[in-house]
Amino acid sequence: MKPNELTAPDIDRLVVDLADQGEFHVHRDVFRDPAVFELEMKYIFERNWVFVGLDSQAPNPNDYFTTWVGRQPIIVARDKHGKLGAFINSCAHKGARIAHHRDGNAKQWVCSYHGWAYDTAGACIYIKDQDAGCYAEPFNKLDHGLKKVKFGQYRGFLFASLSDDVPPLDEHLGGAKELLDLVWDQGPDGIEAIPGVSSYTYNANWKMQVENCIDAYHLTSCHPSFMNIVSRRKAGESDNKQVKSIDFNLMSQVKGGGYTFPRGHAVGFFDNPVPQERGLYQHHDELVARVGEQKARWMYAGRNLTIYPNVQFAENASLQMRVIRPLSVDKTEMTIYCLGAKGESDAAREIRVRQYEDFFNTSGMATPDDTIAYEDCQVGFKASVLTQMQGYGRGMTNVVAGADERATEVGFTPATSSTGPFAMQDETVMFGGYRAWKKFIKDGLAADGVA
Repeated sequence: MKPNELTAPDIDRLVVDLADQGEFHVHRDVFRDPAVFELEMKYIFERNWVFVGLDSQAPNPNDYFTTWVGRQPIIVARDKHGKLGAFINSCAHKGARIAHHRDGNAKQWVCSYHGWAYDTAGACIYIKDQDAGCYAEPFNKLDHGLKKVKFGQYRGFLFASLSDDVPPLDEHLGGAKELLDLVWDQGPDGIEAIPGVSSYTYNANWKMQVENCIDAYHLTSCHPSFMNIVSRRKAGESDNKQVKSIDFNLMSQVKGGGYTFPRGHAVGFFDNPVPQERGLYQHHDELVARVGEQKARWMYAGRNLTIYPNVQFAENASLQMRVIRPLSVDKTEMTIYCLGAKGESDAAREIRVRQYEDFFNTSGMATPDDTIAYEDCQVGFKASVLTQMQGYGRGMTNVVAGADERATEVGFTPATSSTGPFAMQDETVMFGGYRAWKKFIKDGLAADGVA
């Protein structure tokens, strides 16, 4: 189907939410139909708040970095006065990209095509040969600056929206703010991206990554090599003494679960049986004195948080930030970072980095397993004779509306809660993303007059 042929009833057909009757279905076209992908780009990524980075990525005046909001190239910059903002990375004259690097520091950007120049507040400060250009008065009245993008910040987390018609950022984040606090408050001055960043692509739909982050069920079947290696390390069969790895074989002894939020955010978690093996534990006394025992316990827990639609903070080993960029219905770009507390000790930083390299990095033992699984699914989606999947049933009789006792420990209010033995490996945690997916697209269609 073409995007303009899809209507609200089609979207209702693709995600069937009968959770109150024990059923929740996602049609395979959600992952394989290019027309669906076009609607996602238009109504989810380009009419919504999208994560664009951390303030630590541009800490000084005139620092900047480049990224994307949906299909639109943008610059996030701190101007000479220290104010952060976001702009479309396109010259007003002929549309050329003006900032070519991933990041840097520059008092101005000069377009390499015709020489127009812009400062880091987005203002056009020079038009080459303007006086000799014989420009008419209508041209002189134009705003020649870079197009500004709506910009918001929560703690050190930066967001942008191509549309002004979005709720306030605080409302968009809702109860997930307290979960972002568990990331940010790991250091008294917040967290930062540790130098070194990796980007890679996989040949599958972007929502495979959204699901995987909160999918506990895949752990033992998708990552057995990692689990076996850790078991051998624990048994003294390895000379690798650098890595303090969490033993996933202990998961049968702990509790876990997941929480969803109204605008698609979700978190999966499990209690950590060996918190002393986390880099953060190196500052245990300071942490507890600053945030309290309860919050510190949640910081040590394994937590995989998705802030919908495009950023994830994974903390089952080290602390990883993943930024999702959909390229097509069956191709996705990932950019991943290791995060750490600002000012943490060398010992804490080394533990974080070694755990990140071991599990999360592109050369680690988890990421290749996951991306192969995504691509296997995308190949399977080519089976057009099949429409539904059976991957949203675990936890159905356990999930409850609102906050359960665990959520109240750190004061967040989810839309749904599902906690219990880790072996339950809940899948209802995925419902919130699809409920938001459905709402964003249907609201967009309605705004555009499509019934």
